[in-house]
Amino acid sequence: MNSVLFVNIFRFIILLTVQIIIFNNMNFWGFISPYPYILFIILYPVNGNKSGLLAASFLLGLMMDLFSNSGGFNTAACVILAYYRPYLFKFSFGLSYEYQTIKLNDVLTPERFSFLLLSVLIHHLILFTLEAFKFTLLLDILLRTVLSTIFTLLICIIIIYLTKPNRR
Repeated sequence: MNSVLFVNIFRFIILLTVQIIIFNNMNFWGFISPYPYILFIILYPVNGNKSGLLAASFLLGLMMDLFSNSGGFNTAACVILAYYRPYLFKFSFGLSYEYQTIKLNDVLTPERFSFLLLSVLIHHLILFTLEAFKFTLLLDILLRTVLSTIFTLLICIIIIYLTKPNRR
């Protein structure tokens, strides 16, 4: 077995566990909720198996839905994020994505930040839209999306820097 597979399985388990135990119990001012478990989808290797990412994203969202009683909203948001991930790479990195020379857990550049921001924003917009599912709650959806995106983005950046491998 490949060490990359072990790293991804470990990341899947740790992020899901931390999300369920710690972050699912956080809710600031009633509408800010962090969802750093999507780092699994974001940090999945660029040259990794695309169908494996979709299947793992489905499983990740399904596990989140089971533990948070959300009725499939996390599953839909995770699968959609995994599906659009290559397009977000292409938009954020351009030709670097074509040559697959991207390392997301490196120094935070504008390209990496834009990829993280778009990924978190898309996930949250889909998640909160499916949760509310009413056009009359559009302002509430946008407010929750923006504030939760900012909070989740900060937590994701902190997690990336804390778990970044040391260079020698």
